[in-house]
Amino acid sequence: MKILHTSDWHLGHVLYNYDRHVEQRHMLEQVVDIVRDERPDVFLLCGDIYHTTQPSASVQRMFADTMVEIHSACPEMQIFITAGNHDSASRHEIFSTPWRALNVTTVGSVDSSNLDSLIFEISNKCFVIAVPYCHERNMPDSLFQQLLDRAAEMNSENLPVLMMAHTAVSGCDFKGHEEMSETMIGGIDSINIHDFGTGYDYLALGHIHHGQTIKGSKGRARYSGSPLPVSFDEEYPHSVSIVEISDKESKPGIRERFIENKLPLVSLPADGYSSFDKAIELLKAFPDETEAYIRLNVEISDFLPHLAREEALATAREKRCRFCHINAVRKCNTEEHDLHNSLSIGELKKMSPFKIAEKFADEKGIIIGEDVRSLLKEIIENINEEERE
Repeated sequence: MKILHTSDWHLGHVLYNYDRHVEQRHMLEQVVDIVRDERPDVFLLCGDIYHTTQPSASVQRMFADTMVEIHSACPEMQIFITAGNHDSASRHEIFSTPWRALNVTTVGSVDSSNLDSLIFEISNKCFVIAVPYCHERNMPDSLFQQLLDRAAEMNSENLPVLMMAHTAVSGCDFKGHEEMSETMIGGIDSINIHDFGTGYDYLALGHIHHGQTIKGSKGRARYSGSPLPVSFDEEYPHSVSIVEISDKESKPGIRERFIENKLPLVSLPADGYSSFDKAIELLKAFPDETEAYIRLNVEISDFLPHLAREEALATAREKRCRFCHINAVRKCNTEEHDLHNSLSIGELKKMSPFKIAEKFADEKGIIIGEDVRSLLKEIIENINEEERE
């Protein structure tokens, strides 16, 4: 049995006010071609289809058109789509009935009173347990093991069991994600790989953008990663995963089909930081006909030069590249920095709301107790959850 595993398309993502429709459409065309070439039995799309909970009509149309093309490329293939933390749970399920005509099953939320609604049998092939993003406070205890146990009861033919989830796994490589700590990655609390229970033959994960097989899963759990980079820090190849399972006893065979990006995200300099003048020289030397998004990595002692952004825009004006951003960081060896502990705009944007609140309290000499920490965290999570609904 062959599976195409993908996630985190983030359709509608805008990069520093640049519309990415052209490169997103090019990515989707490649996915269609891969389906036509590989002819999988099952297609798993594990969340974050859209970048926002309220995508534009044109972005939704692009997604719908793509699903029609994917079905046409391999009509017998079963397609499963789950909501991620960037998606609207209700929007996912509005058109679930007409989608079935294209062998598409969509799951937007977890109904704790009817867990069987997350389990699907593909006759003579496999079982699919489709778990969308679910906040920890709404997640039934031992949800994954409950689902696996129920699937085992239904699995009289001993078919392979595939499970989908959109979450953060502790110890994974989360390079490229802005909001990250030991316990939270990309705004989601991380869980241990063992919390998924036992009984699955392949665990298809979404949320982390770097494709990787999870340590401690015996090769059975994997992030496919995003097919297109969402940030300049995602400095690694992007792909979809092709998974082949011969039987329940065998380790899945996994290979990647890499996605070409029409407009790569390029940092100047590529490694580390330079002075602003040096970064501008690198931008001037960047090939005029090369299409790319450009970020300048600049180290500063106090502030950027006056009209620095305007100078960078003017330097790129006659080129085909698109200047996006000056990623300014402060030198850490000055007494003034230690005294004021100031942040550049770039550094501030990378901080989560919780970290900003912690920093504010620290500068005021206030110690945040565990009760206040829990309250702040709950408020942020409630806001994120309301956006999804």
